[in-house]
Amino acid sequence: MKIATFNINNVNRRLPNLLRWLRAAKPDVVALQELKCTDAEFPASAIEKAGYGAVWRGQRTWNGVAILARKTEPVLTRTALPGNPDDLEARYIEAAINGILVTSIYLPNGNPQPGPKFDYKLDWFRRLRLHAGKLLKQDVPVVLAGDYNVAPTEIDIYPTKSWDNDALIQPKSRAAFRALVDQGWTDTIRTLHPEKPMFTFWDYKRNRWARDAGLRLDHLLLSPAIAPRLTMAGVDRKVRGEEGASDHAPAWIVLR
Repeated sequence: MKIATFNINNVNRRLPNLLRWLRAAKPDVVALQELKCTDAEFPASAIEKAGYGAVWRGQRTWNGVAILARKTEPVLTRTALPGNPDDLEARYIEAAINGILVTSIYLPNGNPQPGPKFDYKLDWFRRLRLHAGKLLKQDVPVVLAGDYNVAPTEIDIYPTKSWDNDALIQPKSRAAFRALVDQGWTDTIRTLHPEKPMFTFWDYKRNRWARDAGLRLDHLLLSPAIAPRLTMAGVDRKVRGEEGASDHAPAWIVLR
């Protein structure tokens, strides 16, 4: 079973890129982020023609998350992260697929920091940790997939000082990610590739793709109930180099 996470950065604008990748990579499950469309604008028919069922929660301009499942329909279980009924941003969706609970997470960016946007990021992380802890207690197979907007360690960002003030690499951001993983989750890509950067994001500015000036922001975390099934993990880097590409590349795992 191949499960991927892909910040598509506008699903309608990048639809040809997405469909081309689906045909080539044939993932069984895909968590998408940054749909940048309303619910009504989501390209459900094109995705269905490609062989995928889908659940989604859209939002005009920014945000938006979806989960695709190959040759089956995802069973929607949640459309929002619990803990703050006033938070209306479309950043979390959860579905059951073939006995596995899969999320699509689009964690807040947090810039500029310090400030209210960074506070929101840390509080969102706190809520995610609380919800993830409850999932662990249920002892079910869970994949926490998504764009976490955190490069967890120094190996997860190219050598530079230019991001030092960015929310993506702040000590508090990294500590929040570490606290989540330390609940008992397996950071799949880092587990199987302990010494390789495995970047998933290259900013459009300053020729960063050509320079391989990337960050690892997109993560797939496994609960103990499913972690022993992990066999492979990787990043489809070539997708980032295509014309009209998202600034992210898909990260993926394979489970027995």
